[in-house]
Amino acid sequence: MATATDDGTEQVSVWLRENLGGTVARISRQPRWRPVWFADVERDGELLELCVRGDRTDMPLIFPLDHEMRLQAVMHDHGIPTAKVYGWIDHPMAYVMDRVPGRNDFAQSTDDERRAAVDDYLHILARLHALDIAPFVDAGIMRAATPRESGTFGLSRYERVYRSIKVHPDPFIEFSLGWLRRNPPDSKNRESAIVWDSGQFHHQDGRIVAVLDIEIGHIGDPMMDLAAWRMRDTIIGYGNFAELYDRYSEITGEPIDLDAIQRHHFAFTLTNQLPLGAALREPAPESDLMTNLQWCCETNLFATEALAEILDVELPTVDVPAPRLSRATPAHEHLVRGLRTVDTEDEYVRYKLRTMFRLARHVARVDEIGDAVSDDDLDDLHQLLGHRPASWHEGEAELE
Repeated sequence: MATATDDGTEQVSVWLRENLGGTVARISRQPRWRPVWFADVERDGELLELCVRGDRTDMPLIFPLDHEMRLQAVMHDHGIPTAKVYGWIDHPMAYVMDRVPGRNDFAQSTDDERRAAVDDYLHILARLHALDIAPFVDAGIMRAATPRESGTFGLSRYERVYRSIKVHPDPFIEFSLGWLRRNPPDSKNRESAIVWDSGQFHHQDGRIVAVLDIEIGHIGDPMMDLAAWRMRDTIIGYGNFAELYDRYSEITGEPIDLDAIQRHHFAFTLTNQLPLGAALREPAPESDLMTNLQWCCETNLFATEALAEILDVELPTVDVPAPRLSRATPAHEHLVRGLRTVDTEDEYVRYKLRTMFRLARHVARVDEIGDAVSDDDLDDLHQLLGHRPASWHEGEAELE
């Protein structure tokens, strides 16, 4: 079976040799939807273990990749544990940093280790939020035009991307953005360097090794960092957030703004659908459609729950339709069984096979219940609009 063609690996190797010196002992591209390379460089008797982080292929970045690099470098220079940055590669667009040890979850941690690591992370956030923003401004880190807008600047960047790529109706996003325009989080002029997509780190022995993935970090409302990782808690499990917020307040000596946190949380739940909604309808060749679809479905549900929490609304349950037997069922089942039998030693090909298997299962599930779900949606729209749209697509357009 053919493997992936050269996708920048040789160019990255050349950059490492020419800019860091030494010998590239090992380099491989991570088998995933975003170009990332892991490399070992032997130089003057030492081994540099590096990570090369590339640009996304399935959506425009909310903040440029070099903005992420500069933010990470300034954080590192001011004592915030992040991976050391070595430099920028023009082709393929990427930046080079240390590869850090540790784990990004608590699957193998004791409760005491988890509590210690999360407490360390709260201290790190508090230190980051207390830093003077001047060095970040000097490095070109983006901020709102006025401190009053610090809590909405990040979402405005997402909305700009959303508007630039929107082709199909998206009534859920339009409703949510409209609600937030009428009921924005009030930052009360708070401004600090923030990571925004908080809760991402590597930890070891109850300590944070490095804060990771700061691609949407900027100068904003520090309450945004307290809000965002509530969403990631569904898969990581950081602890009781009421207790974590109390602990942050104890560390900083300042009360938290729970109303702002709730609104920031609602806003952050939209940050998958906003940039990826277009890719769900018209996926690029390298797009991991099923991963994007999973993220958007999950976080759109979180958005519904977040707004219900703000409005104190009890959400109804939803009945799952019974699967139907269609003429395509045997073919779908045969395709899924066949994909299960294919194996390869090539990590990238294995990753691509996994994406195809998930896609085949999704197509089979849509065949089982898709029409019933669409009919239920159209029945709901009939009650709301006073007539029944001819199709789900027409229904979305009218609802928007």
